[in-house]
Amino acid sequence: MIKIAIASDHAGYHLKKELKDHLQNKGYEIDDFGTHSDTPVDYPDYICPAARSVADGIQNLGIVLGGSGNGEAMVANKMNGIRCALCWSEHSARLAKKHNNANMIAIGARMMSEQEAIKIVDAWLNAVFEGGRHIQRIEKLNQLGEQAHAPDALSPTGDA
Repeated sequence: MIKIAIASDHAGYHLKKELKDHLQNKGYEIDDFGTHSDTPVDYPDYICPAARSVADGIQNLGIVLGGSGNGEAMVANKMNGIRCALCWSEHSARLAKKHNNANMIAIGARMMSEQEAIKIVDAWLNAVFEGGRHIQRIEKLNQLGEQAHAPDALSPTGDA
C-alpha cells in the first residue's frame, strides 16, 4: 500500500481535507501532519515533519498545500532526498513524476479549484518515472543535497 504524507498551512486546510478524503477513498494510506483548522499558522511547522517522513522512508510520497504552494515547496525541498514539485496543471504534475521522479508535490489552494487539484494529484500519482536520461539528472540533484549538508559546505573556502 502506498503511504502518503499530507500537510498544509491554514490557506490549504480545506483543500487538504478534500484531497485526503479523495485519496483514502482510492485506497491510499494517508498520514495527516496538520494543520487541522484554518486558523493562521506558520507553514514550516507542518510541512517540515511531512517532508521528513518522506525523506526518512516512513511515507512513500507527500503532498503539501498552501495559498500558492511556493513556500511549502521551498520547505519540503530543504530536506535531503526530497524532490518537491510545485504543480499547477495535470501536465506539470505528470512531468514532475515522469522526468523528475518527484516524491512530493506542492499545490496552491488559492490558485485552483478543488476539482483541478484532484486531477493534478491523480495525474502525478498515475504517472511513472521514465528513467533513462533522467536518472543522471536526479543523481546530480541528490549529490547537491548531500553537498549542502556536508561540513565543508559552510564556507566558500571549506573553513568551518
